[in-house]
Amino acid sequence: MDWFTASDYWLSRLVFQRALAAVYLVAFLTAALQFRALIGQRGMLPVPKFVERVPFKRAPSLFQLHYSDRFFVVCAWAGCAVSAALLAGLDSLLPLWGGMLLWLVPWVLYLSIVNVGQTWYSFGWESLLLEVGFLAVFLGNDEVAPPVVVLFLLRWILFRVEFGAGLIKMRGDECWRKLTCLDHHHETQPMPGPLSWFFHHLPRPLHRVEVAANHVTQLVVPFLLFTPQPVATAAAALMIVTQLWLVLSGNFAWLNWITIVLALSAVQFPADPPSVPDAPLWYEVVVLAVAALLLGLSYQPVRNMLSRRQIMNRSFDPLHLVNTYGAFGSVSRIRYEVVVEGTADDVPREDSDWREYEFKGKPGDPRHWPRQFAPYHLRLDWLMWFAALSPAYAGSWFGALVERLLENDRDTLKLLRRSPFPPDEPPRYVRARLFRYRYTTWSELRETGACWERTYVREYLPPTRLAETVQRS
Repeated sequence: MDWFTASDYWLSRLVFQRALAAVYLVAFLTAALQFRALIGQRGMLPVPKFVERVPFKRAPSLFQLHYSDRFFVVCAWAGCAVSAALLAGLDSLLPLWGGMLLWLVPWVLYLSIVNVGQTWYSFGWESLLLEVGFLAVFLGNDEVAPPVVVLFLLRWILFRVEFGAGLIKMRGDECWRKLTCLDHHHETQPMPGPLSWFFHHLPRPLHRVEVAANHVTQLVVPFLLFTPQPVATAAAALMIVTQLWLVLSGNFAWLNWITIVLALSAVQFPADPPSVPDAPLWYEVVVLAVAALLLGLSYQPVRNMLSRRQIMNRSFDPLHLVNTYGAFGSVSRIRYEVVVEGTADDVPREDSDWREYEFKGKPGDPRHWPRQFAPYHLRLDWLMWFAALSPAYAGSWFGALVERLLENDRDTLKLLRRSPFPPDEPPRYVRARLFRYRYTTWSELRETGACWERTYVREYLPPTRLAETVQRS
């Protein structure tokens, strides 16, 4: 079928595939380095306990069949190895069916991780990586030109990501409609980056322009993805510029990068296509069948986008084949942070020697300037932001975190920037306090060198020792 492929997009496919492999590599590396403390056998939310109560059909995963920390290590590092091989172009050296199977491996492995990751893996970019990764299986390699229907479905995902996010903003916080959300967002976002302080202090009229430009990019430009070239390329390029602006202004794991990867698939690069044979019949049948399935499943996310009660970041099937996306439907006006402290004193008093635990990414010491971590995902730091919004968000894991700090658990301490206690001298008590944080002004920054100013609000967790924590859990 002549219409089945679009040879002019062979370079677009190549760039898209290599970029997607890089995102996969970061995702697997994040899992390999953090899982023991989060979902390992002695983790805060252990996988073995999860699979005991959740059946395979609700959360398909290799770890439903068998789990051990060693097996997880093998799967995570195997995912890194396959991703690196795809980044290097190994799929192009294989026959068509072999390349498809190679792309299927990281999808199966990462699906297995996400489906047992519980709250640590409840972010929208997990499902987005899986939805895009599944389509990548059917995009083909150098033996065939890119299938038109798969390129269309990639744009369909990008449309839902951007348009869904735009709708949830317009339906949510009134500050989006008043163009004032960025007066607060750079200060209250989950994990500020090294430039976020400067973005916050941009003139307020420029913040209005930023919000207005965001609305145009998310509510108007997505429709241009389905227009002829070069308009579709221009629309995708505008989305890429917007996402790079977000990369500079905060740490959103790989959300911005996977969106950029999607946009690259719509860019038509000027290059002469190589001569390739027609796609084999079996390949055409498989691709069209998958496309029909995904279009049928898209009913749910479309219905959700059109609903006045639109929800965000939800998967509609256990394989994460179609999902709904969106973020920051509401924007916090005040930033709260949970500060965790420990003491070696036998009797905890207010004047005891309380020492603060330092996290890698979330604000702590007001003098510590935020660092750039994205696309790497600091899962504990992100969940600490939710914990500050409400203790209910941390009910399933915060007690386990405190218990492991009281034990000086090595794997848990690796998630932190610094522990104030030597490895062989754990604290006797740990407490948590809630503080209000705000960015300093230009004059305060020059005077104190601190980018944050914090004010004590209330006790979050009273001084707790190991026996009490174990008894509670």
